Amino acid sequence: MLTGVFEKVGNLILQEKEIPVLKSDLDVKIKVEAASICGTDVHILADPPGHPATPGIVQGHEYVGEVVEVGKEVSNVSVGDRVIVDPTTTCGSCYYCQVGKQNLCQNASTIGIFLDGGWASYSVVPSKNVYKVSKKIAPELAVLAEPLSCVINGSEKIKVQPGDSVVIIGAGPMGQLFTQVLKAAGAAKIICVDFSDYRLNYSKLSGATHIINPQSQDLERSVKEITEVGADVVIDCVGSLFNQCMNLVCHGGQILLVGMNEHAHPDIKQYDLTRNEITVKGTFIQNNNFPKVVKILESELLNLDSLITHKISLDKIHEGIETMRKGEAIKIIVYPV
Repeated sequence: MLTGVFEKVGNLILQEKEIPVLKSDLDVKIKVEAASICGTDVHILADPPGHPATPGIVQGHEYVGEVVEVGKEVSNVSVGDRVIVDPTTTCGSCYYCQVGKQNLCQNASTIGIFLDGGWASYSVVPSKNVYKVSKKIAPELAVLAEPLSCVINGSEKIKVQPGDSVVIIGAGPMGQLFTQVLKAAGAAKIICVDFSDYRLNYSKLSGATHIINPQSQDLERSVKEITEVGADVVIDCVGSLFNQCMNLVCHGGQILLVGMNEHAHPDIKQYDLTRNEITVKGTFIQNNNFPKVVKILESELLNLDSLITHKISLDKIHEGIETMRKGEAIKIIVYPV
């Protein structure tokens, strides 16, 4: 089968590999229907890399497929089921796993980053990492389950109420999904911020009531004009704009930090956090959110179709990655060859 393999820093290769076999009685084999290119994939392939990965692995951590083989002890799925994949493997025995915070597992790994993933025709994964989803859902929409699970995890931390105002900084896939989820939760004013007019136009389709490009508008002044006192919630999907969030949130409001950039060190005036009673929360991947995501997908509550901007075959993966690098796509769906 043709696979997309992370060979070394800055280099992805297309390589023929043997179809994988079950390694455990609790494994399942999936015939991949569709995968996608995540921003993390682009960071992995940067030079220097923005995210670590294991050389030689098949990339792709967002994918959906049909179960074609199950181990002897598998009971949660059967051959013929369509499944979405939770790419995070956890140990189940460390402190964080035992207290229900599996997303913080001390021994976690990631399918498609450190273990073979879904840029291939077939994938073998632990059965505990797959969830059944209706075959009525188009595969390119089911692919969005993994990023959507991260958004649901973050959304549950801030508990946006009907009528709230929200600023979302960064209009990439995560920003788009936050826009759609918080619109469904009843947010009255959703202000999306990005330097890309291309992405901001998609934010309108996702439900943004206002869009701001800081290159042509004064961001802080515009947010104050729209909200009067600042936003109830500010979400940083970029990973380096905590200080900017502080200037946009109202007193008593919340800041949610989603994006990750270990090189960012913004100066924060702690006095303002205390005096203005600002609540700051970080959110990392997902934590038992996949069953909720399946319900959301099957309800067709969100406008996920609008986020699919490109569809390519696996042999065109390099073109897809370059399109993502240029910021000329929201979500690119990859089909096995």
